[in-house]
Amino acid sequence: MNKPTTKSVIVAAIAVLAVAAGAYYFLAPGRQAAAKPAQAAPKPALTVTAETPQTTRLPIRLVANGNIAAWQEAVIGAESAGLRLTEVRANVGDVVKAGQVLATFSTDSVQADVAQARASLLEAQANAADAAANAERARSLQSSGALSAQQINQYLTLEKTARARAEAAQAVLGAQQLRGRQTQVLAPDSGVISARTATVGSVVGSGAELFRMIRQGRLEWRAEVTSAELGRIGVGTPVSVVPASGGELKGRVRMVAPSVDPLTRSALVYVDLPSAAAKGSTARAGMFARGEFELGATDALTVPQRALVVRDGFNYLFRLGEGNRVTQLKVQTGRLAGERVDVVSGLPADARIVVNGAGFLNDGDLVRVVQENESKQASPQAAPASTAIKNGATP
Repeated sequence: MNKPTTKSVIVAAIAVLAVAAGAYYFLAPGRQAAAKPAQAAPKPALTVTAETPQTTRLPIRLVANGNIAAWQEAVIGAESAGLRLTEVRANVGDVVKAGQVLATFSTDSVQADVAQARASLLEAQANAADAAANAERARSLQSSGALSAQQINQYLTLEKTARARAEAAQAVLGAQQLRGRQTQVLAPDSGVISARTATVGSVVGSGAELFRMIRQGRLEWRAEVTSAELGRIGVGTPVSVVPASGGELKGRVRMVAPSVDPLTRSALVYVDLPSAAAKGSTARAGMFARGEFELGATDALTVPQRALVVRDGFNYLFRLGEGNRVTQLKVQTGRLAGERVDVVSGLPADARIVVNGAGFLNDGDLVRVVQENESKQASPQAAPASTAIKNGATP
């Protein structure tokens, strides 16, 4: 067996030392850390503002639709037949008072009839006076036997007949005088003329319509309410009505219909509105209108409307979590009051939610939270970074 020489031992020792030195050089902690690339810290996807939900007193309103109509409409017609209309003093839209003359008929024929009736009355009164005198003489001769009982009864009967004819003539005269007063068409109540069919020169029959009038100018809104909501409305409930012509009218419930339509399952609610003649009123009978019944107020958890994100037909909010990462919450909303929305379910009362910038976020995004005034200054710079991330680019 050959023994290793001194030279080979020295060479082997040098090789071992060289390998060890190389391993130390490459595996040293400082060298290993320097060899690895530096890992960058994650950047926020967007600069946003945040706040917590607020408890707000919100009104309870019930929305309904309906038509505006006259409270009561009066039909004004001719009371006399066969008279010629000579003057029309009222037109559509005029505000009239009770007893005001609206139109007049010709009085020539009526005056002639009155004169004839008065003459007939005078004749009947003269005959009645003569019959009364004859009857009085017959009574005075009743005990003397100069006149038979039959003759006396005839005189007494003639007295009663003459008196009845005089009363009939008086009634005829009264009827003709009434007909004379009816040549003037008077307003039965105060109100607003809504229609006119009277034409000068026409000869109308008794009862023919000449005018239509909204009594006292009062209008009402007839709202259609379902039977399920009918119990929430009572007499005196305040109502805000918006007619098709614009503007807003304030009214109150006057009456709730006592019955429900069996076909539509809805009932009418009658709401008093300001007068049709009121200054600035845009409501007109026959208009369609939308209204809201004010049923009180309750406390509600509200958030700013701009914090809501609508996706796929649902409403979402983004909640801030640890490390400023957001979590998407599906919520159910209710009433709207100004710029705030009632959140019915899905949101804890102590949660911090994203307000400005919520529409650009996804579930799990990292954000930077600033104050409202800082967000307005940082928004132009934050938008490009957000767009780049959405497109899949490296920040």
